[in-house]
Order: sequence, then structure tokens, then C-alpha cells
Amino acid sequence: MAASPPRRALLAAAAAALAAPRALAAPALPQCRAGTLYLTIDTGWGREAEAIAAAMQRREIRATLFLANEPDFRGGQTLAPGWADFWRARAAEGHAFGSHTWRHWYLAADPGPGQVRYVSRRRGEGAETLDGPGFCAELQKPIEALRAIAPEAKVLPLWRAPGGRTTPNALKLAAACGLRHQGWSARGFLGDELDSAKYPNKALLAQALSRTRDGEVLLMHWGVRSRREPFGLIFEDLIEGLQARGFCFATLPASGVA
Repeated sequence: MAASPPRRALLAAAAAALAAPRALAAPALPQCRAGTLYLTIDTGWGREAEAIAAAMQRREIRATLFLANEPDFRGGQTLAPGWADFWRARAAEGHAFGSHTWRHWYLAADPGPGQVRYVSRRRGEGAETLDGPGFCAELQKPIEALRAIAPEAKVLPLWRAPGGRTTPNALKLAAACGLRHQGWSARGFLGDELDSAKYPNKALLAQALSRTRDGEVLLMHWGVRSRREPFGLIFEDLIEGLQARGFCFATLPASGVA
């Protein structure tokens, strides 16, 4: 008969087990006891995209991704061929998609009936006045790019204006193309666009964990160029904390969430 291990060795093994990193699988909690949240991610700069996507996969959550062809951290564009594998993988994982416009310019005014003034904030790009067909084309182009690389992607009849800024004509013209505008809830703004010197990650994390309620539409990006402390560093802590509170996550319904 083999000798039993010394007591000291057993205690050491137990201590090591307690100190080991815990698994990142979704916690075994009563399903959605606190309610359902709708995580939405606008394209942004893309610097933390892979890390955020990996965290969503580990935590087994799905989000709604609003696509635009924005400048990225590599010096290219976020819907260029170099991003095809990334978007294809997100479609395969079951995330849903909506339009965030093609060029990510801002809707500034309604200069006349059936027209919207579309203005770039980037130097040298200027502005345009779009009519109904022109605005529809601007909204459809990112979805066409997605369909070319991931034909089976789940696309919702939803769009989001850059900055969330709409005009009466823009809403009407988009509705005529079959698209409904989707904003975010007041408590759902996660703050990843804010100055990290004034709004550090620790403060944003605490705020989101304390104020989030059932039905929130949460807003964040795949990285924001101007933020020095990347929000992606606390993304998984945020999801883990919300799941620990009893929230589950769902993609937006096709009708959107008011």
C-alpha cells in the first residue's frame, strides 16, 4: 500500500489550487436574473479589436456591431481587405451587424426637402449634400462590403449615425430605405471616447457596474485613437462584473430598442 502524502504537501497543493487563475468561462448563475443587456460596438480605430473579440468569445456573449469604413490604427481602413478575416470571424460567432454609414461623416443639417448635409471631421474631406438615393447608398455600402466577405452574416435593418447625431430628414430618408435608427441608452454610454486623464478606466468600470440596468443599450468601440488608456483593458472585467450581477447579453432585435 502506497504511503499517504505528507500533510504539508497536501496543504501546499491546496494553497496552489486556490491561488491559480480562475477560468474565464461564463459563470453558472440563474439565467438573466437581473435582465438583458444589448452591447453595441461601433467601428472606431480598431486598436483593441482582437482583444475585445477574444474576451466576448470567452465570456460567451454576442453583440451588435455597427460598421463603417473608418481610418484604422494600421494606417488603412476598417472595411479594407485586411479586416476581412476579422469581420468574417465575428459573423461566424453569431454577432449581428448594422450600418454606421460608409465614410463616418456627420449629419449636420437639412438644407432642403429630401436632403441632408453630410460633413467630414477629417481634414481635406469636405462635405456633401445627399438626396434620398445618395443617403441610402451611403448606408448600404458597409453592409454590401460585409456581405462580400461573409454572405451569411446576420444583418439587422438598423443604422446608427456617427456621434448619434441625426436630422429629421436623415431619419425619414433612412426609413424610406427600410432602416431604423438605433441609438444607445443614457446609462449605456461606456465612456471609451472620453479623455482618460479625466475619466480613467477604473472610474468608467465602477460607473458602468453600478448604474447599468435591465434593457440598457451599451455603446463602445473597437478602440478610440484619442484615448491614451485603452478601454479594452477593462472590457472583460466589465463583462464579467455584469454577468456576476446576473445580466445576460443579446443582440438587438430587428425592430431595435427605444
